[in-house]
This record gives sequence, C-alpha cells and structure tokens, in this order.
Amino acid sequence: MATKNRTEVTEFVLLGLSSRSEMQAVIFGIVLIMYLMAVMGNTLLVLVACSDPKLQTPMYFLLSQLSLIDISLTTVTVPQMLVHTLSVDRSISYNRCMIQLFFFMAVGSMEGHLLAAMAYDRYVAICDPLRYSAIVSHNLCLRITLTSWVVVSLNSLLYSLLVTRLTFCGNQVTHFFCDITPLLKLSCTRPVVSEILIFTEGVAVVVSPFFFILGSYVCIGVAIARMHSVAALSKALSTCGSHILVVLLLYGSVIRMYLKPSSSYHLDQDRQVAIFYTVVTPMLNPLIYSLRNKEFKGALRRLFRKLCIRGSFQPDSQANKECQHMF
Repeated sequence: MATKNRTEVTEFVLLGLSSRSEMQAVIFGIVLIMYLMAVMGNTLLVLVACSDPKLQTPMYFLLSQLSLIDISLTTVTVPQMLVHTLSVDRSISYNRCMIQLFFFMAVGSMEGHLLAAMAYDRYVAICDPLRYSAIVSHNLCLRITLTSWVVVSLNSLLYSLLVTRLTFCGNQVTHFFCDITPLLKLSCTRPVVSEILIFTEGVAVVVSPFFFILGSYVCIGVAIARMHSVAALSKALSTCGSHILVVLLLYGSVIRMYLKPSSSYHLDQDRQVAIFYTVVTPMLNPLIYSLRNKEFKGALRRLFRKLCIRGSFQPDSQANKECQHMF
C-alpha cells in the first residue's frame, strides 16, 4: 500500500500563503514589491563591492557573496509563488519539487556558513589586527566559500534523497514552496528515521555555524573587556553591529522553523516565518549593511558619479562639474 501511494504522487499542489481568494491580489503586490527590492538592493551591493577598488577586501568579498546568496534564496521560492498566487493551477511536478527543495536547502545553509566566515573575519580584525592581512586573505575567503558549497550541497542532496524515500498519502502541501517540514507532515507514516537524520544533519550543518559565530563573539567580547576602553567598545559595536543583527534575523527564524519535530508544525505561523526569511530578510540585509557603513556610502556615491559622467551628453568639464555637485 505504501508503494502504491508513493507511485501515485506525480505532482504536488502548493496551497500558498492564504486560501482566501480576496487576499491573493494583496499578497501578490506586497510580495512582488519586497522581492524586487531584495533583488535590486543585493544586486546594487554586489556591483558596488566589485567595482570600487577601495572595497576589494575580504570582508566585502564575503558580503558580496552573501548578497548573491540572498538573491538566489528569494529567487528559488518567490517567482513560483507569485505565479501560483494569481493562478488556478498551483501544481508542481514531483521532480521540480525535489529540485526546488535541493536548491533551497543548499542556498539557505550556505548563508549561515558565510555569516560564520564573516564572524571569523571580524574576530581577527578586532583580536589580532596586526596580523589581519596575513591571516585573512582573498585566497582564504575563496577556499572557505568553495568548501562551504561542497558541504551544503552534499547535505542538501542527503535531505532530498531522504524525502524521495517517503511515502505520501496526499499531494496538497501547506506551504508556498517545497520545504522539508511540510513534506514530512504529508508523509503517510511517521518517518522517525528520516526525522532523526534530518534533525542531526540540521544541527551539524545549519546550527554549527551559529555556534561558531557565538564563539567568535565571546572571544571578541573578552578581548574588548581586557582593553578597558569605551572607544574600543564603540568601534567594535560599529564594526560588528550590522553582522550581529543579520545573524539574529536569520537564525531566529531558522531555529523557530526547523529545529523542532514535525508534529509541532503549525500551518499559519510557519508559513509566516518562511516568508520572513525568504523575502523580508534578503530585502533588509543590504539596508542593514549599507545605512551605517561610511565606506559603502562613499563607494556608492563614486559609482553614481561615474555613471552620471559616462551617461552625460555634455562636454566632459561641464558633466564632471554637474555630477560632482549631484553626488
């Protein structure tokens, strides 16, 4: 019977954020605006970080990678959800669902690894500033990024394979994309072994970067306490404040969503949490990192000034003068 049920599920139906038809247009408009803001904001951050020579540092390399991850995370889930919001047919094939699950888990896990690498960067910058350039290099950041991609890809492949071994009694997924928790909830029998493996893998791959981040900031706190300097504390908060806020936004929602048994899965609350970390957080990250960052603001002005001069049809001297005045 389990095999029969399994073979009959050739597609899933994604129920979306709400079943109320009168809310679909409102949901579509709000999510579309947030999605466009997230993509444009993160794209701008990547362009500024890559084009300005003064931002060619390991920290901005990692920040640009984080922005690329945010673009990927929201693009894996949101466009399909927008189409389904205004469509009668909300079905997705079994294979497409598994592919979406794989990429979502890989990209989502990668964000935590990048935040851990950024925490290490801040730790060395504050606790061992004289050796910073020797310890933290572009080569090191590149190796960390590539290694993290291998780890999260293998982990996501394991997740996807575990899900393909499940048997399903229905095909209506109480979510707006194929995520592992609602798929576990849809399983015919309680998948104890799968839940145990998924939980242990989640702790190892998703939460371990969080503990690494906590350890880094404990070391930073100890180092600052030994300085007995208010100026050092102020500088550390200025340097790490944005990163801490992004970490809290990400892991607050991830821990709330995934590190619990599927029996405690709550339809409405967890879908709201999911829209927060797939759309809201990627939209806020560029703002958090740029609003109080003088280096980034200066690089942004230089980029706009350069684009203004290149796009002007006036003589160079006049164009330079006007663009200098504008930016």
